[in-house]
Amino acid sequence: QVQLVESGGGLVQAGGSLRLSCAASGRTFSGYGMGWFRQTPGKEREFVAGITWSGSGTYYDDSVKGRFTISRDNVQNTVYLQMNSLKPEDTAVYYCAAEWDGTYVKRSRYEYQDWGQGTQVTVSS
Repeated sequence: QVQLVESGGGLVQAGGSLRLSCAASGRTFSGYGMGWFRQTPGKEREFVAGITWSGSGTYYDDSVKGRFTISRDNVQNTVYLQMNSLKPEDTAVYYCAAEWDGTYVKRSRYEYQDWGQGTQVTVSS
């Protein structure tokens, strides 16, 4: 398994930006597909963005398309989520996740095997 640690969350005004980072341990990070999910109280954990192991394929939920960008640096063993034009409805705990295939983007939380502990993002209006 891969160990994942998220960082970069915090408080931001609507319209502002944050960049989340997910640092992975181990020597096999480049072989994993990676995803970002988010969860708010009373709601299921939902897909935000995903990226293949090579970084050549990405996919975004419609709610963040055009505002968020997922990327990865396999040398640094880190995946990023650049969040621009943030809205109050983006407020959630954001989780990064790893899946073992990595050849195409997975959108279901059940397709991911390893999870970080999450980082809080709060967007004020």
